[in-house]
Amino acid sequence: MSKFLRVWMAQINTTVGDLDGNRKKILHSMEEAGRAKAHLVIFPELTVTGYPPEDLLFKKAFVSRNLEVLQSVASKTKGLAVIIGFVDRDDSGRLYNAAALLKDKKVAYIYHKVELPNYGVFDEKRYFLPGRESGAFELGSIRFGLTICEDIWQKNGYVYQAGYPGKHSFLINISASPYHCGKQSEREALLKNLAGSAQTTVLYLNLVGGQDELVFDGGSLVVGPDGKLLARAKRFEEDVLVVDIPADRARKPLIRRAEKKPPLELESEVYRALVLGTHDYIRKNGFKKVLIGLSGGIDSALVAGIAVDALGAQNVLGVTMPSRHTSQGTYRDAKQLAKNLKIKLLDLKINPIFDRYLTDLNQAFKPYPSGIAEENLQARIRGNLLMALSNKLGHLVLTTGNKSEMATGYCTLYGDMAGGFAVIKDVPKTLVFKLARHRNALFPKNSIPESILRRPPTAELRPNQKDQDTLPPYPVVDKFLELYVEQDKALEDIIREGIPKLITHRLAAMVDGNEYKRRQSPPGVKITPKAFGRDRRMPITNQYRS
Repeated sequence: MSKFLRVWMAQINTTVGDLDGNRKKILHSMEEAGRAKAHLVIFPELTVTGYPPEDLLFKKAFVSRNLEVLQSVASKTKGLAVIIGFVDRDDSGRLYNAAALLKDKKVAYIYHKVELPNYGVFDEKRYFLPGRESGAFELGSIRFGLTICEDIWQKNGYVYQAGYPGKHSFLINISASPYHCGKQSEREALLKNLAGSAQTTVLYLNLVGGQDELVFDGGSLVVGPDGKLLARAKRFEEDVLVVDIPADRARKPLIRRAEKKPPLELESEVYRALVLGTHDYIRKNGFKKVLIGLSGGIDSALVAGIAVDALGAQNVLGVTMPSRHTSQGTYRDAKQLAKNLKIKLLDLKINPIFDRYLTDLNQAFKPYPSGIAEENLQARIRGNLLMALSNKLGHLVLTTGNKSEMATGYCTLYGDMAGGFAVIKDVPKTLVFKLARHRNALFPKNSIPESILRRPPTAELRPNQKDQDTLPPYPVVDKFLELYVEQDKALEDIIREGIPKLITHRLAAMVDGNEYKRRQSPPGVKITPKAFGRDRRMPITNQYRS
């Protein structure tokens, strides 16, 4: 071996189930590493299958094919060592989340993940058995500890036992750690503590890319034994960290390639997560174009901006569908937004359809006062038109509801909830405004008209309607949701936090009573620690009240 061991940390974007595509991406990275004279290439958790493969793991042929890919990759390892995540299977058919060391054209070592996460978005105990032994291997004179994701998050696990991975060793952790606000800070704090307590350099490699509602944000890290951050990979895009480890171990590792930019601000990281999640959901599911109902409001404006940044303006179609209650201001803003973003806009006025519905329903509706049925009818006409265009054009409909609306049920089933992907379903309304202003700072600047940012939110389904006719002010709603949904606090505790008793009980009833709506909503990008559906799984039929 030369005077140093060059480690190529390949932060790649895999696709669940695309075993052949993932294999090609793996081999391409190995070829790049070989040209860079690397000795060891590291890939993320479950690289071969993509993460999380979920119930694909019940298909024996899928697991078998994943093992074939592993052997195929191993056959290409002449002169190169590779750490790669895959699904292992024992003679009894039991499955393990595993990492293999490949070298000299064969599988030289296999490690089984010991700590299996079974909380939040994770349910690995549904599929895998835990490993029983700590992971370690040697390359030349250098010893490496080998761990997988959750292994380093459990403070009572073997990773934190005295003597592991051993003096002068290096610790590798391959991960598929999904994003939520502030997650990178949590990772950095964890790794600094681990490196310092174990007196070892930690090479942390994270997956990047969107998978259904999850976004993996990359941001792979190298942390020295003194707890200092040595290198950081890019967030929300594929990247490579190159680390030279001296063979004599007397000197610190040298970072040959790493991200130089400072950490992202909150709005920037959330926005990039939404763009990446939208891009990968569309592309990985075989769609090329999307369409969005543009109301002239802030939610649809933000979604349109995200879609343009994710897919390109030429792949985004806006549809404005004014009714008798649509103001000239919002109608004008919808058209101006489309012009600013350089997207094509269809103008479909719904008054004739709405009038025909009211005529046909006149006898059935006659005994009852006008109200929510007539309001929702307009939303459902719009949803129907969008889905008709989707069928005809092959475009995926992006819905525009935010987390505050989804939480309280301030949305219409088969109306504004109709579509294929809900981009901002996990974004509270107060954050929507911040993200819209962040989008306006990007190129082209000020794409979202200032009048949209200033206008009080309104559904415009009846004369002079405002969201606050139905809901408390959004800062109050979002504070309540943080306490009730994110933190699972009791109503008495929420009242002590300063939210009035009547508002607290009213909002709790709205959240609890609208689980059936949320269960029927499209998937969307998770950006908070507790997203509806993936993290918070409440029964629809439920008589318990806090």
